Amino acid sequence: MTDAIRRFMSLAIEEARSGIAAGQSPFGAVIVRAGEVVARGHNHVWAWTDPSAHAEVVCIREAGRVLQKIDFAGCEMYTTCEPCPMCASAIHWANLDAVAFGARIADAEAAGFRELRLPIERLYEGGGSHVRVIPGVMREDCVRLFQEWDRSGGRAY
Repeated sequence: MTDAIRRFMSLAIEEARSGIAAGQSPFGAVIVRAGEVVARGHNHVWAWTDPSAHAEVVCIREAGRVLQKIDFAGCEMYTTCEPCPMCASAIHWANLDAVAFGARIADAEAAGFRELRLPIERLYEGGGSHVRVIPGVMREDCVRLFQEWDRSGGRAY
């Protein structure tokens, strides 16, 4: 794993911690282009009463605002947990080159989240997506976010 991948995942972890501190679920994401962070986002489901306000979607919305476009070719996403099918679809539609993630869907489910048990690799393979998947980046650190969230009194949906 390269230093850059670790650095960007560490920023996603920081973003998840910001969400935990704000009473949100423990998920964070960043979008990077040419080694520079374009957008950051954490889960806002409870704050916005919006079930689609997952970290990845929030981050994609912010990147669109910053870049003033919807095609993020040349960009990569780093996210603390394997994207759910909704987020994986948004990543595909945003035309990101790659998505790197830490924790697996099973880790989120073990923490009390109602995850659809469809691995992103299977979704992308079956759907013919070009998005490159980089699993397991700093997985242990990302799984620890669920424990931090639990200690904070967090609630799943």
